[in-house]
Amino acid sequence: MTAATWLAIAQDSPFGVHNLPYGVFSTADRPGRRIGVRIGEFVLDAGAAARAAGAPSVLLDADTLNPLLAAGRPTWAEVRAGLTAWLTDEAYRSALGPLLVPLADAVLHLPFEVADYVDFYSSEHHAVNVGRIFRPGAEPLTPNWKHLPIGYHGRAGTVVVSGTPVVRPHGQRKAPADAAPGFGPTRRLDIEAEVGFVVGTPSALGTPVPLDGFREHVFGVCLVNDWSARDIQAWEYVPLGPFLGKSFATSVSPWVVPLEALEHARVAPPARDTEPLPYLDDRAGDPWGLDIALEIRLNGHPVSHPPFATMYWTAAQQLAQMTANGASLRTGDLYASGTVSGPDPQTRGSLIELTWNGEEPLKLPDGTTRAYLENDDEVTITATAPGPDGTRIGFGEVTGRILP
Repeated sequence: MTAATWLAIAQDSPFGVHNLPYGVFSTADRPGRRIGVRIGEFVLDAGAAARAAGAPSVLLDADTLNPLLAAGRPTWAEVRAGLTAWLTDEAYRSALGPLLVPLADAVLHLPFEVADYVDFYSSEHHAVNVGRIFRPGAEPLTPNWKHLPIGYHGRAGTVVVSGTPVVRPHGQRKAPADAAPGFGPTRRLDIEAEVGFVVGTPSALGTPVPLDGFREHVFGVCLVNDWSARDIQAWEYVPLGPFLGKSFATSVSPWVVPLEALEHARVAPPARDTEPLPYLDDRAGDPWGLDIALEIRLNGHPVSHPPFATMYWTAAQQLAQMTANGASLRTGDLYASGTVSGPDPQTRGSLIELTWNGEEPLKLPDGTTRAYLENDDEVTITATAPGPDGTRIGFGEVTGRILP
């Protein structure tokens, strides 16, 4: 049974002691950034809590999660065990009660300094849909797709926390009928609902990380919206891939859910019809499929419910691929799953799929339609996963509003 907390929170809260995600927050009376742990609708000042409990606080006194990320799995487990004990033992109520900040009073910040950012393309349903849109009548998947997790190296400096406005990007665009390209704001601004993985401990240059190294290097999980300017991307991506059509902004949720909280969400990945090479072969090992249920809302209206359990390549395989050439990991590396899409129209994770590249616009409750995002549109992605004893694990949300 999950331990009960002395804090008055809803019994079915997805942010109970079975979760305890980490973030960075500030308040109006204390503008300095500090590490917080979400419990119900409160944020616990983690560093102050450690000091009140007589525990070492140096890692939790930082203004970013990076020192804790770098400390490694034994320390992560020790800190999590301490937080769980403090929030479930009545003896700590009087000391920790004053250190709980109502979530509504907290300003949430980017929880860690992003070292590098890599984005993958690992949903077979998404890849097939996009292939059918752009290559009708041809094989939708490229020949390499089922042999390795395809990805690209993104821009770490434009990863922003949920709530940060997204300014419509400018770039070159050229429609097939145009004689020459023009320059201006994107007309096809899209979303990609994704799950992100936050690297804690680094690896040495020249040393690949095997599949079974995933748990030792990855600290936790967040939500990602990989905003995409489809018209800019279409003109620029041949032959080197995504660039300005992606690099203007990538939004992440303010909470990082520890990997330990997701043990009950683990599932077998989908059956694969191509045998992976040995360094990617997880069939006899410890595969890391995850049953995470996402929801996408456009201007408050639910438009899709993508299932992460359908992803063809797992986060462990993505990490192995990312380092297979000897590329090193750094504390704070973020890599994202790629668009999460399911087999049905209502489970697609991007507008290019949901509207079939604008041919089948979405109808919203206010009577308007959308092929792609318009100025002042707001997109929110949320997610939950199974926890112990029938509980749910919450990931918070990643939200962004489009500015002209």
